[in-house]
Amino acid sequence: MFIDYTKVKVKAGNGGNGAISFHREKYIDNGGPDGGDGGRGGSIYFKVDKDKNTLLDFRYNKKIVAQNGENGGTKNCTGKSAEDVYISVPKGTIVKDLEKNKIIADLSHDDDVFMVAKGGKGGKGNQHFANSVRQAPRFAEQGEEGEERELELELKLLADVGLIGFPNVGKSTIISCVSSARPKIANYHFTTLEPSLGLVTAKDGTTFVMADIPGIIEGASTGVGLGLKFLRHVERTRLLLHVIDVSGSEGREPVDDYNIINKELKNFNDNLSQKKQIVVANKIDVLQDSTKLEKLKEVCREDNVDVIEISAATNKNLDILVSKVADELKKIPIEEITYIEDLYDEITFEEEGYTIEKVPDGFKVLGKPIERLMKKVNMYDVESRQYMQRVLINMGVIKELRQKGIKEGDTVDIVGYKFEYEE
Repeated sequence: MFIDYTKVKVKAGNGGNGAISFHREKYIDNGGPDGGDGGRGGSIYFKVDKDKNTLLDFRYNKKIVAQNGENGGTKNCTGKSAEDVYISVPKGTIVKDLEKNKIIADLSHDDDVFMVAKGGKGGKGNQHFANSVRQAPRFAEQGEEGEERELELELKLLADVGLIGFPNVGKSTIISCVSSARPKIANYHFTTLEPSLGLVTAKDGTTFVMADIPGIIEGASTGVGLGLKFLRHVERTRLLLHVIDVSGSEGREPVDDYNIINKELKNFNDNLSQKKQIVVANKIDVLQDSTKLEKLKEVCREDNVDVIEISAATNKNLDILVSKVADELKKIPIEEITYIEDLYDEITFEEEGYTIEKVPDGFKVLGKPIERLMKKVNMYDVESRQYMQRVLINMGVIKELRQKGIKEGDTVDIVGYKFEYEE
């Protein structure tokens, strides 16, 4: 079973309490305080395990708790610190703190380790509070509580090549023929409900990972079907194979399929539409009307997109396709994944200002710095919109709107983008 999204609670261990103790030994009076410190609570770490490819373990383990540190003892003995907990996650796991609504880790490398909850420090024993005035302190520190978080885990497939296209165009057949992946194959829409990964080896020995990414149809970028769930997986691929049924066996036009899928990619994330793409014209073995294929080729030539004709069912030209993919991947560098905050330069607003106007249905915010900000924001991306909100707060826009009497439910027009104001 492939699980690529889950929520989990983590609770680091509390620190042990410091001890209240006084030295007791025969013939020694007033030996002084000797309460030991409490031990540190266990922290919780996520570490990448290259042998894992699913978040299935978290489906049955929704809460991870580390042990508490031991309390301090007498004779200045420090309590034992708890063992840290290391939880294995697959490569490509995104960790988001739900309370802060912020991505805190992107575990995309083989040796990545990240602390998701820090154990509490142990409290100091009463030995630390003695001085010339207070020689017999009868108090000690309590241990700190360990961090507690609710996390959202999302696994983004780390594949070199992504197979995209409408259902039933032959993506699953292709990946089953060129790799050891064995997805379920049948003549039904949405048969593939889980992404499939396969390792492909070209004739020259080049290897790459191919992913069959299902669920992308018209309206996918707005949440129709399973689109949003699987469009996220396309983001990390280096090359897209756009599989199109040129036989028209599903009653669709190949050119329409090509345009619709590319529109969904662009709507979801403009960067996706800029990825290198090869059109795979499948099912040429049952092609009855060659004009459909020629029209597709003409459109692809205009877009400077290569077209490779294949028949996955008969294995025709699959070796040519694999060799072409291997050659193209050598030209495409592997990009490091960055946090959303790293994608934007800090914007300064000292030289230019902005204006806020009262309009019949709310307020309108205008100005050059606002325009620059909005050009940098991807309105289809949650983290990007959060960045926009932080900048507006830092600029003083939200404060000024409040001063001008904005109420919850009023419309705020920010250079053409309209939002409903909420406290």
